[in-house]
Amino acid sequence: MAKPLYVIGHRNPDTDSICSAIAYAYLKKALGEEAVAARAGKINAETKFVLDHFGVDAPLLVADLHPRAEDVMHPATVSVEPGDTLHELGAVMKRHGVKSVPVVAEDGRLAGIVSVGDLAKRYIEELEMQDLKEAGVTFAGVLRVLDGGLVVGDSPEREVAGKVWIGAAKAETMVKVIQPGGVVLVGNREEAQLACIGRQISCLIITGGAGVSPAVRDAASHSGVAVIVTPYDTYTAARLINQSVPVRMVMQRDVVSFSPRDLVAEIKNVIVRTKHRNYPVVDQGKLVGLLDRDRLIVPEREKVILVDHNERSQAVEGIEEANIVEIIDHHRLGGLETGEPIFIRHEPVGSTATIVANMFGHRGVEIPATIAGLLLAAVLSDTVLFRSPTATVKDRDTARRLADATGVDIDSFGQAMFKAGWAPGSLSPGEIIASDLKEFQIGEYRVAIAQLSVMDPDALLAAKEKLQVAMEALGQKEDYDLVILMVTDILRETSHLIYAGQATALIPTAFGKAGEGGVLSLPGVMSRKKQVVPPLVEATR
Repeated sequence: MAKPLYVIGHRNPDTDSICSAIAYAYLKKALGEEAVAARAGKINAETKFVLDHFGVDAPLLVADLHPRAEDVMHPATVSVEPGDTLHELGAVMKRHGVKSVPVVAEDGRLAGIVSVGDLAKRYIEELEMQDLKEAGVTFAGVLRVLDGGLVVGDSPEREVAGKVWIGAAKAETMVKVIQPGGVVLVGNREEAQLACIGRQISCLIITGGAGVSPAVRDAASHSGVAVIVTPYDTYTAARLINQSVPVRMVMQRDVVSFSPRDLVAEIKNVIVRTKHRNYPVVDQGKLVGLLDRDRLIVPEREKVILVDHNERSQAVEGIEEANIVEIIDHHRLGGLETGEPIFIRHEPVGSTATIVANMFGHRGVEIPATIAGLLLAAVLSDTVLFRSPTATVKDRDTARRLADATGVDIDSFGQAMFKAGWAPGSLSPGEIIASDLKEFQIGEYRVAIAQLSVMDPDALLAAKEKLQVAMEALGQKEDYDLVILMVTDILRETSHLIYAGQATALIPTAFGKAGEGGVLSLPGVMSRKKQVVPPLVEATR
């Protein structure tokens, strides 16, 4: 099954990121591609309001794009059971051309693994006819290996005990050597057969497909000796009986295995240390796949389309291990590298949704009312109801067309959306900062800037001390030099920068003043990307 093409926005996704991903995935599917809308983080309150309003499910959560065991394993179609014989194991290995086989119990749980090396070790240790007492061999196993028939005896699952003997000598010689409880292979010699039974052996194996005389049957039944007839000659039968040992006796029980979600990078480290041929992949104890050491070289990369961002620091974890095939964005170029030329749609507009909405027309695909509603919400969110300096004529024209298509009033819907996006007391300080946070490399500084657009900023500003404590903690945890929270007052068209960190000296350098108590009010500032990031960049030059 081919891997999906993920359409995904940035970490800590906002409404533009989520809605653009959903809409662009719809467009790609309409054009015949197996695209899946995805998200790299939790849905915020504003976006949830939008999705609920239009009855759309949240995109698939993709926490990271690191390849895992389930991405590179192959199905475990070949296995044996603990009770299978070594002969049956060998046949499986030969038929499938494998050098190691997982051992699986009846309930599907992994019991062990057995390799050609385990078989070789077994045979090297047993150069002479073995004593089956400790081998766990059953009459059923012997019968299967020898293609035999049980002529006398009725307990095939009973274990065979004793040493294996070849009855090639005269009867009088055999009785002096053969010990009670052993297993004797003998040809079509009734006298020898009876002599062996008289020694109270446990099993008589008659080779060459010879018949069993009434006298031998009666003697065996009276003495409790099992009689097996095999079509093989004595030499072949003697070799085969060594292969009646059950797999459980030679398998490796302490198995190096992985779970489906284990990272390939970590798996490779284990493989380098252990150097086995195959490694089982186990889910809740049950075998679900195998990893081949020789094939675990370059896993197939996840294919992704990035929307509403193009910087590695903002992308989903593991983006460097994915195959980026497209970028649809309206931000500054952030230095992501790709292995080959890709399609990029990059425009200086207020919202990625504006770009996506117009691509429907360029591709000749009609926008459904639900998708139009999502795109409209994204445009209104990112342009802050067109109050942001990033808003363009194209954004306004596109929003009007989308509003007509979905039948909503722009002003009333926009205000309801922003009101739903912020409920005092509903979020912890840490959640407030993380709800729409983006990371930037500005000069030599790592800067995190979060933005929250609200109808009334008073409650947030009153909690500035708690927010600054959370920002300091975030900076230490993620190694940020500066953390900024933009509290944007939609009605007054003003942003209040609450800031903390080691590089707070950048604030007065960038904006000409520091404010009071770690809070700087900037009238007319509405845009993070156009009015906050550029002055910070200039301050580092």
